[in-house]
Amino acid sequence: MSLDHAILGFLNYHPLSGYDLKKMFDHSVRHFWSADQSQIYRTLMRLYKRGWVAVNVIEQTDRPDRKEYSITPAGRVELRTWLEKIIEHNPPRSPELIQVFFSAQRSNEQIITQLEQYIAELRQVEAVYNQVPQQAKPYMEMIPSPRDHFFWLLTLECGKKSVHAQIEWMESVIRRLKAGDYTLELTE
Repeated sequence: MSLDHAILGFLNYHPLSGYDLKKMFDHSVRHFWSADQSQIYRTLMRLYKRGWVAVNVIEQTDRPDRKEYSITPAGRVELRTWLEKIIEHNPPRSPELIQVFFSAQRSNEQIITQLEQYIAELRQVEAVYNQVPQQAKPYMEMIPSPRDHFFWLLTLECGKKSVHAQIEWMESVIRRLKAGDYTLELTE
């Protein structure tokens, strides 16, 4: 499971609490992998039962005790094994493209309005992606490895290019619909 391995990957850098893991997800990989707090805690328990993480309980007087998780040697072996595996690519699914596929039944104005709404949503995603480098700075300071930073930022680059390509395509569809151009040649 990828969530298991994402958590092991973060713990491979540094021991963290479930709360800290949630912050790391939100400030580093949420542009392609999200996890809510309950998923993280359930996964930590599963990883603990498998012997892939250890728990250190830190007593606190003013708050509940803090549980800090760290990767075990067995967890490192599992992470390395998973990293070296070829992951089967999941075929893409897009409800928006299903709508486009059957949109000949709708007016151009309806389609254009909907595409403009999708573009507005994608622009919001772009804005979130643009915040990632600033949000990731504390983690880059905690893990001062330029090689790690390079691979982290590659994932952001991929997300940004994907969103940009979707926006470009939708804008081109709008232009063609407005021009009444219904020709399209398939290329090999």
